[in-house]
Parts: sequence; structure tokens; C-alpha cells
Amino acid sequence: MMIRLAAIAVAVLLGTGVVSAQQSAQPMAAAAQPDFHTFIQDVRRDALNQGITSETLDHAFANVAYVPHVIELDHQQPESTLSFEDYIDRVVSQTRREHGREQFTENRALLEAVSRKYGVAPRFIVALWGIESDYGRLTGNFSEIDALATLAYDGRRSAFFRKELINALIVVQRMHVDPRAMTGSWAGAMGQSQFMPSSFLNYAVSWRGNAPPDIWTNKADVFASIANYLAHVGWRPDESWGIAVKTPAGLDQNLIGLGQRRPLSTWAALGVQQANGGALQDSPATASLIEPGGESGPAFLVFDNFRVILRWNNSSYFATAVGYLADAVD
Repeated sequence: MMIRLAAIAVAVLLGTGVVSAQQSAQPMAAAAQPDFHTFIQDVRRDALNQGITSETLDHAFANVAYVPHVIELDHQQPESTLSFEDYIDRVVSQTRREHGREQFTENRALLEAVSRKYGVAPRFIVALWGIESDYGRLTGNFSEIDALATLAYDGRRSAFFRKELINALIVVQRMHVDPRAMTGSWAGAMGQSQFMPSSFLNYAVSWRGNAPPDIWTNKADVFASIANYLAHVGWRPDESWGIAVKTPAGLDQNLIGLGQRRPLSTWAALGVQQANGGALQDSPATASLIEPGGESGPAFLVFDNFRVILRWNNSSYFATAVGYLADAVD
């Protein structure tokens, strides 16, 4: 399972994470954090006990540095201040929709080949690519080792980031990835698919199969890795993500939420219609009624693939945005 920080995608898209990283990813001299290298030595001992070689550690930690800007960004996460409507407007902007359609057309042959292998529709691959890194444009230029070491040292979520730092070292050793080329967001999400190191180890694949996965510069590997992730966590090739609906006045509020699953015929009998007023089409799939923006916002009937997207990033805002963009690019 990809353990995600809610701020990663938001930071990328709103310009507070990756964009800032491109402007300022300056490390701090070791002398300013006298305990930092003591911490690194402790991590080194832990890594050695887990089978990471001294050669790998020497290479990865050769110029490791504490980066204050990472901590600044970690303390300035904006996601809690955004309404659902503001989030969708920014994340699924008209420009991103148009660019997504262009990318879909330009990469159609490759996307269809990846889709045939993994059973994930091309539009969802493009949507996740677009939301995570603006179609490869915003991947971040923080050193993966520096960012994770800084966050692990800081202490607020040290256990999580220490595990990811160890995983990053495993990536260096097992995948023969140059640590100098391992760059990503301030929060440690890497490449065009913005995988954390644990997800890279579990789901990143080489499309051609003749080299370690390259989610930084190889578009085929990016598409295949996104699709492989979704396929492994339960993607259903024969289903979409959800339907925008309108609900009748007086609908029992206890029916709203991912914990409630019903056939579309049952929802129709309760008075739920498509947002355009059309009748719901019967389907063997069950769906849940959600209102990610609250009672005053839009409502959706969502299928199991919505839950799969939540495995990628456990945010109903994010999962709905992926659905919106997927619908827009095809």
C-alpha cells in the first residue's frame, strides 16, 4: 500500500512543494545541526543490520545534508484550508484538462499497450500522471536522501520517514539507482508518478524489462508503474470511478458514506438521479453515495475503483479529482 501524505499532491499542484523545491532546495551546513550526523550514523547502523552494504551507504550519504526548507514546507501544508470547489478548480483546471487531452493523444499507442497488459484504462493513467506531476513537468528537485533524512531527523513523523529513508537506500542498492539522480518533492515522493520509496520497491516496473525502473525520465516506465500499482491494489477493468448525481430532498443522511454499498437500482428507487436529470443505468456493480464537499457540494455514486484511488492517496478530494480529470481527457 502506498502510504501517502495528503499534502504531497496538493503541494505539487498549488506551488507550495515541488515548485518551491525548484526555487529553493538548499541544504544547511552540518555545523548548524550538530546532532544530524549523529542521527545519520544511527540510521547507517540500522541499514547495515538490514543488509544494506557499506559501499551503498558511503555513496548515498556522501554529501547528505539537513534541509531547513523541507521542514518549513512540512509546517505549511495548505490542504485543510481549501474547499472542495477550490481544490477541484486548481487541481483539475481547464489548462490541465486541455493538456491532458493532448498528452492522451500524443501517447495513445503506448498508453493502450500498457492498458492491455495491466487492465487499467489509459485515461486513469493520464489523470494520475497529470495530478501528481503535471504530466512530468513538476517532479521536484530535492535530493531524496536529504529530504527523507531531514524529515526523519525532525521527529514529527520520524518513524514513517525513517522507514522511507531505509527504503530509499534499498532502492539505491537493489535497483542500482544513482542517489544523485533520486530527486522528488520535499516529502520524499519521487519522479513523474510521485512514488514514495516503499511504493517504488513494490510497484515500479521497467516497461521494456531490461533495466531498473526509471520513473524520472522514462515515460513508458511511468505509465507502466502507475498501472501496475492500480492493478495490484484491486483495479476493476470493467468499471469506472463514479457518477455525478443529484439526490432527492429528505434523503436519509445515514445512507451517505463509503460504508454504504447498494446497487444502482436501489439508489434509483430512493430517488437518486444522474446530475443531468437522467435515470441511473442499471449495473451489477454496487456504489456508495458520497458528498466530498459536504451537503452544499456535489454528490457522487462511486464504485470500487474510487476506493482503489483512495489506496493511492486517502483523500476523497484527490480521488474525485482523478475521476474528473480522467473523464475530461478521454
